[in-house]
Amino acid sequence: MIGKLDLYRIFWTVGKNQSFSKAAKSLYMTQPAISQAIRQLERELGTRLFHRTPKGVSLTNEGSLLFEYVHSSLNLIDAGEEKILEFKNLTAGELKIGVGDTISRHFLLPYLEDFHNKYPKIKFKIVNGTTLEIVTHLKSGEVDIAVCNFPINDPSLELIPCIEVQDTFVCGEKYKTLSSKPLELEELTKLPLIFLEPNSNSRKYVEEYLFAKGIFISPEFELGSHDLLLDFAKINLGIACVTREFSIDYLNRGFVYEVQLEDEIPKRNIGIGYLKSVPLSPASTRFVEIIEKGQSRFKFN
Repeated sequence: MIGKLDLYRIFWTVGKNQSFSKAAKSLYMTQPAISQAIRQLERELGTRLFHRTPKGVSLTNEGSLLFEYVHSSLNLIDAGEEKILEFKNLTAGELKIGVGDTISRHFLLPYLEDFHNKYPKIKFKIVNGTTLEIVTHLKSGEVDIAVCNFPINDPSLELIPCIEVQDTFVCGEKYKTLSSKPLELEELTKLPLIFLEPNSNSRKYVEEYLFAKGIFISPEFELGSHDLLLDFAKINLGIACVTREFSIDYLNRGFVYEVQLEDEIPKRNIGIGYLKSVPLSPASTRFVEIIEKGQSRFKFN
């Protein structure tokens, strides 16, 4: 039996052409199959849709009413199919990314630019937050992909490491002598420390590493921005725990100095995460591919 949507397409084609034979030719069907389909639809609706004459067919009053609704519905379906095709071809749609300000500025911007140049019709929605907040947004469907600090221990996520980064400590002119020789980790506790806020994933990573070494910290300042860490260190308010790769400009310009450690904190990754249970959209898939392809040539300035 022919499906209901196919019946309505046949009905619409017959009504448009006012002929079973012309409709059959247009749909590449036999005329008896067209006639059978119209009879089936009339039985299901319990009403006659066409007047049959030797010269062809014409719509009844009921048929004319139905024809207008079917015409609108089929146009909407066709428009929806065209829109889906646009999404697949990346000529329309939206890419929703969860990312922190620091990673966005120092890592993600070149990839956003590259993607936009290739697919200018795709709109961006950028949702900022900590790694924990971004993962929550990911699970609620507010974002398609997350670009954030690793490690993340969540079996529901597909995680792709992108670049290695190094956590380190920097200071201003007042504490410049600390950069002259390697410092033991225990000596950090005697200094005024500046850290990101406790719910930051990078803060937790460093804190857990120090804790494993039997070292407990009590920062003088806890801030919500990596740039503020650098600024506070620059004006000699303490020793800031920062990401080396995101501090290159301050280090190169002599605004801050890196404190060498006897035991360097192990490197970690920044990467992409998305839900295993939800297929990536064409736009998200292409964006991930662009980042993966660009990793080898990515340089911190």
